[in-house]
Amino acid sequence: MFITKYKKIFLFLSTILIIVSVIFIFTFGLKPGIDFKGGALLEVSYAGGRPEISLLEDAIKTLNINQAIIQPTAENDYLIKTRDLSEPEHQMLSKSLSLEGKYPVLEKSFTSIGPSVGSELKRKAIISIIMVILAIILFITYAFRKVSRPVSSWKYGVITIVTLLHDIIIPTGIFALLSHYTGAEVDTLFVLALLTILGLSVHDKIVVFDRIRENLKDGERKDFAQTVGISTSQTIVRSINITLTIIFVLVPLYLFGPETTKNFALILTIGLFFGIYSSLFFASPLLILAEEWQRKK
Repeated sequence: MFITKYKKIFLFLSTILIIVSVIFIFTFGLKPGIDFKGGALLEVSYAGGRPEISLLEDAIKTLNINQAIIQPTAENDYLIKTRDLSEPEHQMLSKSLSLEGKYPVLEKSFTSIGPSVGSELKRKAIISIIMVILAIILFITYAFRKVSRPVSSWKYGVITIVTLLHDIIIPTGIFALLSHYTGAEVDTLFVLALLTILGLSVHDKIVVFDRIRENLKDGERKDFAQTVGISTSQTIVRSINITLTIIFVLVPLYLFGPETTKNFALILTIGLFFGIYSSLFFASPLLILAEEWQRKK
């Protein structure tokens, strides 16, 4: 099986991807959205055609709202992000967007989140990710508790966590690069995408590991690396088909869906791609490497 034959190449490639992603994260950083830092989000639509962004920026400057980010959506819509607004400020902003009645405007939605609520959401998001990772470790260790040879059951759990970190670090690094050049912000949908990646990715890894466990029980005296290679080849088509089915749904959501879900669809698609890659080309080589180290002791 080529996966076991070229395991060092796959391990090297995954390591490079993780290092580059971490560099992107620390170099460019992640911009928190209004969900985490507080602020207001206003979505408006212009029935007769929307004005230029520069005109809206000039109108908003007169309101002393400080910085406002204006993003075009759909054909005649805009998303406007500002600091947290009081109701009088909200009304003044909505009125100013018509440019003194020259562009009739319809307010489609308005969301305001205070700084304290944003901080609380950030704390809960971090706790959610940590709790999911801990739950996965406990579940993998329990599920493979009867597998002790040639690799201890707890090592399956450790390898799963290493590969799951791979699956969320790389999309986060790509998002940091995207954020630097497009201004994309981290919101609750971004956290939801990471949690979804964790759930779907661990499912793929359990399928591969479970096949390895079953093949170890068949009683044949095969080399462990050979068993891992055979097991991976038996699951590769199933894993790829399931992942592609989900990606086929996410691509139209990214291309034709609302602006607010585009980043969610993009990060989830990237995460699923690297999730299936790590299940087949990263987790399996790590398992072989763990067996080789254990055998040398």
